[in-house]
Amino acid sequence: MNIVLNEPLSQLSLLFVSAAMGFLAISLLLFSFQLARLSQDEADSKFERLGFWLLGLATVILGVGVVMRGVAANRVPWANMYEFSISGALMILTIYLISLRVRDLRYIATFVTGFTLVILFAAVSLFYVEVKTLMPALQSYWLVIHVVVAIMATGFFAIAAGFHIFYLLKAAGVGEKVLSRFPDLKQLERIAYRFNMVGFVAWSFTLIAGAIWAERAWHRYWGWDTKEVWTFIIWVLYAGYLHAMATRGWTGKRAAWLGLIGFAAVIFNFTVVNLFFKGLHVYSGL
Repeated sequence: MNIVLNEPLSQLSLLFVSAAMGFLAISLLLFSFQLARLSQDEADSKFERLGFWLLGLATVILGVGVVMRGVAANRVPWANMYEFSISGALMILTIYLISLRVRDLRYIATFVTGFTLVILFAAVSLFYVEVKTLMPALQSYWLVIHVVVAIMATGFFAIAAGFHIFYLLKAAGVGEKVLSRFPDLKQLERIAYRFNMVGFVAWSFTLIAGAIWAERAWHRYWGWDTKEVWTFIIWVLYAGYLHAMATRGWTGKRAAWLGLIGFAAVIFNFTVVNLFFKGLHVYSGL
């Protein structure tokens, strides 16, 4: 039986998540305005700097909200769709901000900010549930190992999807003047490949860790459960993408579409499978 825990603290966590959404919305407007302007004057730079400052602030506030949710539950906050969503949004923002320290990826700020805003909106409006204790199958340290790597992989896949989208737009000549600020097609493709590569390694570990956890919880490594099957399908799609890029010469639009199909499978696995399919791994909380 699930027992409701510290709901007041959970509500305070929700307030922090909502505040983060507000700052993300403002930063999205700033990034969009800066991207839409064809000139690169000092005012544009100020808009961009303010946007990134607000993006960093939103990430910190969201991090506090995620931690507070975990404290309210007295466990890691990854037990249902709401908690996975806010943690996933935090991971995407964190990966992006860290990546900015290594490479200039400011041009996809609009996509990253907008996508995380959509995730958080769905979390608070559709997926929110009261904080409760974990069901017995989830009460394991493998929850930390398995889910944190899955969230990390999803974060890398999401950012790579942004590069795929902008690649296809640039290749099609859509918004040519705006997208002229973006790197050339080869560089967009190369960066997407690298993000997908890291995501694939993390997803492979997710698959392995999930099998080990399943053996501990249900005394079998693989049971053709719905979630297990879709996790494997995602692995196959991204393995196919990487293989096609590396050995078959699948570059350009075909590779971009294949990468987006892989990410669509990730979204399908998280939303449709959790909400409409039955199985041992389906923990929507709704």
